[in-house]
Amino acid sequence: MSKSTSDEPGFRNMSKLSNSFLPRLVFSNSKGEILDHPHLVALGRSGRDLVDIDPRWLIPLPENSRLYFLPARAAVGRDPESGELREVKEANAVAAFLPPAYTIFLHAGYRKQSAVFAPLLPLYAYGAVCWYRSKFHVPAVRIDADVKHDPAKFSIRRIESAIHKRRAQFPNNRLIEHHGVNCALRYHCPNAQNYFLNRWEAPIAVSAACNAACVGCISEQPKDTVRSPQDRLAFVPSVEEIVEMAAPHLESAPRAIVSFGQGCEGEPLLQAELIAKAIREIRRHTSRGTIHLNTNGSHPKAVQKLIEAGLDSIRVSLNSARPEIYARYYLPRHYSFADVKKTIQLCARAGLWTSINYLSFPGVTDLPVEYAALCELIDDSGLQSIQWRNLNIDPDWYLDSIGLHKTGEAMGMPVLLEKIREKFPDVRFGYFNPPKENWASPKRTVVI
Repeated sequence: MSKSTSDEPGFRNMSKLSNSFLPRLVFSNSKGEILDHPHLVALGRSGRDLVDIDPRWLIPLPENSRLYFLPARAAVGRDPESGELREVKEANAVAAFLPPAYTIFLHAGYRKQSAVFAPLLPLYAYGAVCWYRSKFHVPAVRIDADVKHDPAKFSIRRIESAIHKRRAQFPNNRLIEHHGVNCALRYHCPNAQNYFLNRWEAPIAVSAACNAACVGCISEQPKDTVRSPQDRLAFVPSVEEIVEMAAPHLESAPRAIVSFGQGCEGEPLLQAELIAKAIREIRRHTSRGTIHLNTNGSHPKAVQKLIEAGLDSIRVSLNSARPEIYARYYLPRHYSFADVKKTIQLCARAGLWTSINYLSFPGVTDLPVEYAALCELIDDSGLQSIQWRNLNIDPDWYLDSIGLHKTGEAMGMPVLLEKIREKFPDVRFGYFNPPKENWASPKRTVVI
C-alpha cells in the first residue's frame, strides 16, 4: 500500500502541523462537481507513492489553469487524526493542468479503482491540487517570468483577422496556411498565434517524419493508446515557403525568433539540408533576430551543418540524462543517447545558446540517481539553460514504460531545483526559448 512520507529531505510529515494549516483534499462527485473534503488532508503523488503536500510548496491556482477529474481513479486523502489513508467513496480524484511557464512539484494523488477498466489518461500533466486558505492551491512554481504565452496577451479576433490578411498576402504558401488554420486556430498554439500577431517566437514546421517513437508523442500515437492532441505535418515545405514566413518576422517583430521543430511535426533534423538552405537564404534577407532549433539532438553531423549555415540557438529534449531511461521513453531509431549528448556538447562549444527541454516528472526527475546524471551532463556539456517542462502523460503509463516499479527515494522537486541552482549558478532556469536580446540578461533566481 502506498504511504505518506516522513521527514525525508524535500518532504514534511504534515501530522506535526495544526489541522487549520493543512491543505484539504479536492475530489469530484458523481455529478461532476468539484468539492473540498471537510476533514481529509490532500495528498500528491511522487512517482508511485502518495505523499503529503508541504504548504511551503503551494501557490494559488494560476489563472487559466484547468481542473480535470480522473476517471476510475479514487480520490485519496489522509485522516489528520489517525494518519491513515482513506478513499472517498463514489468520488474521482481531481488534477490541475497548469498554463505554460509553471513546473509542477507533485502529481495528483489517486488510486486506480481497477487496472483493467481505468482508461489511459490523455496527454496532459496531472498536477496535484488542494483547497488551502479558502482557495485552490497547487504545489508548483512559475519557472519563467516571460509573458509570451500568457492567455491574457491573446485576442482571438485579432488573430483571426491577422490570419486572413497573411493568407491573402501569401495565397500559395502551405506553411503559412498550416500554422494559421491548424496551429493558431485549431490547436491554439501560442507560438503560431504570436507569428500572426507579428511578435516574439514564430514556429517553422518542416518534418513529416520522425526517428523516435516517444511514448507520449503529441503528434502521432498508435490506435490502441490515446488520441494525439495534434495531427502531424503532412508535407515538406519549400525553401521559398520557409523564407516567406521567417524573414519578414525576423526583420520586424520585437524579440524575434523563428524556431524549427514543433509539436505538430516529427524530427526537424531529418530535414537538415532543407533547414540549412533556408537559414542561408533567410540571412541573405536579414541579419536580425534569432534562428532556433528544437530537436531530439539525434544527429550531431546534421547539427554541425546547421551551425555552419548560421543557427543561433538550440534546445534538445530529453526526459532523463540516464541512457536507459531515455531510451525506454524515446524509443530511438538509429541513434542513441550518446549522440544526443554529443549534440549538446557540440552546440555549447560552438557558442550557440544551448538549452535542454527537460521533461520533468515528480518522483523520477528528482531521484538522487537522476540528479547525479543531470549534474554529469551539465558538467560534460557546458549547456547554458534548463527548461523545466512538465511531461504530459498518464503517470502510471509513464512509470510502466520506463520500468520504474518502486519509488520513494525522491528528494522533492523544490530540493532538486535548489541543488542544481547551488551547484550550477550560471545555468539559467526557464520554460521558453530566449531571443538573443535576453542571453546576457541577469539570471532569474527561482524562489521556492
